[in-house]
Amino acid sequence: MAFMNLAHRGASAYAPENTLAAFYKAVELGANGIELDLRATQDGVIVVFHDATVDRTTNGNGRVKDYTWDQLKSLDAGFWFSPQYAGERVITFHQFLYFFSRKPLYLAVELKEEGFEQQVCQLLQRYSLYDRCTITSFDYRILQTVRAFDPRVNIGFLTSKINQNMIDMILDIHGQQICPKAETLNKDEVHWAKQHGLTVRAWGIRDKTLMEHALQCRVDGMTVDFPDQLKERLRSDQTPENKHEFVQIGSNA
Repeated sequence: MAFMNLAHRGASAYAPENTLAAFYKAVELGANGIELDLRATQDGVIVVFHDATVDRTTNGNGRVKDYTWDQLKSLDAGFWFSPQYAGERVITFHQFLYFFSRKPLYLAVELKEEGFEQQVCQLLQRYSLYDRCTITSFDYRILQTVRAFDPRVNIGFLTSKINQNMIDMILDIHGQQICPKAETLNKDEVHWAKQHGLTVRAWGIRDKTLMEHALQCRVDGMTVDFPDQLKERLRSDQTPENKHEFVQIGSNA
């Protein structure tokens, strides 16, 4: 399977993050995966949204969890990015899956808060996404809850860096992936994680310098705002001595 070129909140360098526009742009630009964030509304609807509050990326204010879905879906989630995207809306996780689950994409689904782990697992089962989706979180308790609900789902631990404690924690819940911040990567630690049967997916790729650093450390994938640039870089680096290891999600399961 190919190196994971995951569009961070969609192709968020080119369209407003976590919207249909950003996700379709990611596919257009050649990403082979999408990373997205989930939260829940006051009435329990799982929505694709990163921040705890709506202030930065909509024309509303206040906490996501204080909005009902009917209230949240009326907000403009695109005008802040550019006039071209005025009127873009917040979407539900179910809507995202309806449009993208049948496409040949890796999915990295980050749970930003507790409380809806079981519903997410049930949706992954409904859409037959076990082979192509990894549930991730910085909150280890969320990952423990996910594993308790579903022994089959792929799990990735978002961390600031790779160390033995983090490796032990993800292995303890039979996880498949560790996701360190790109700035902290070094090649030996990436190799050490792989020796434990984990795939390594870097996050926080803000520019080409960090993208290159992650590639040199031999990660298995990364989340990136500009998947077109990563795709072009990978295309230029397919000589036998430089070819990156191709991995399958859940390879140690």
